[in-house]
Amino acid sequence: MEELLRGWDGEHVVVRYDREADAWIFIAIHSTRLGNASGGTRMKVYDEPQDGLRDALRLAEGMTYKWAGVDFPMGGGKGVIALSRPLGTPERDGLLERYGELVESLAGGFSTGADLGVGPDLVQVIGRETTHVFGTRIAGDPGPWTALGVFTAIEAVAQELFGSSDLSGRTVLVQGVGDVGIPLAKRLWDAGAQLKLADINAKHVAGIAEELGAEAVDVEALYDEPCDIFAPCAVGAVLNAQTIPRLCCKGIAGAANNQLEGPEDAGRLHERGVLYGPDFICNSGGAIALLGLEALSMTEDYVAAKILSIRDTLKVIFREARENNESPLHAAERLARRVLERGPA
Repeated sequence: MEELLRGWDGEHVVVRYDREADAWIFIAIHSTRLGNASGGTRMKVYDEPQDGLRDALRLAEGMTYKWAGVDFPMGGGKGVIALSRPLGTPERDGLLERYGELVESLAGGFSTGADLGVGPDLVQVIGRETTHVFGTRIAGDPGPWTALGVFTAIEAVAQELFGSSDLSGRTVLVQGVGDVGIPLAKRLWDAGAQLKLADINAKHVAGIAEELGAEAVDVEALYDEPCDIFAPCAVGAVLNAQTIPRLCCKGIAGAANNQLEGPEDAGRLHERGVLYGPDFICNSGGAIALLGLEALSMTEDYVAAKILSIRDTLKVIFREARENNESPLHAAERLARRVLERGPA
């Protein structure tokens, strides 16, 4: 763990071992340059505690770039609860209540919400012990807001690739038909896109596909499936040295965090001529909505306008990447660094 911490460029990490649940808690604060740190809390079983710490450090940095990339007045942070084993409901809820006490002790220096393993119902449990949670009061489910952002990102990718943001007749493959994938698929269907859907739950995806007149695709073959735009909305690290050579798409814009297994995969996509919409820009809609509505007292109309401006942000990123003959990831990171250097608007 010491090596991971020394090699990290963030501000600080809060570490606690919870003896009752035999779990490690990591709250990584990467940057407060634009405002107090904020990010979801992830809870899962890890082989080693340092794997959970590694996740926290990586994801906190991603939140810094997410907020800066869309010029939002929040800093980057992330919570990770590294379990040694699955927990029953009473034990799990007790752990989350103690986690809420830890978040509360930071006096607003970190606010949190849902992430992998911590759904909206479990955010409510954390909220028993702290007010520094989002998704419990006004905003509700962030999935549809995230879907709105991904939808407008797909439009931006289409504009760059085909000269028009009109999705009518364009084939879009959505991987992961859940809290974000379903509302995204419905928006795409309304826009006239030809839909292909893939999910590890074959029965579930078949039902959604039938409802929308979409084609259900086997998850084992989805990277070989021809489409105009691929929307990864499931797990991370799906774009890597093994999958990128198989891709049959022209562009990518999705909701999953950390879609690239490593930064070198951005170069692999660029070399193949596949336009990549950086995930931390494309999937920022839910975070904007939750924090905007609950922490910053923004109206729903203002939040929606801010999310729709993702298209304009991507337009700038794509133009800069095109002019420099580079991956849009590099242009997006430069944009975020410019915002961080400037400081709060």
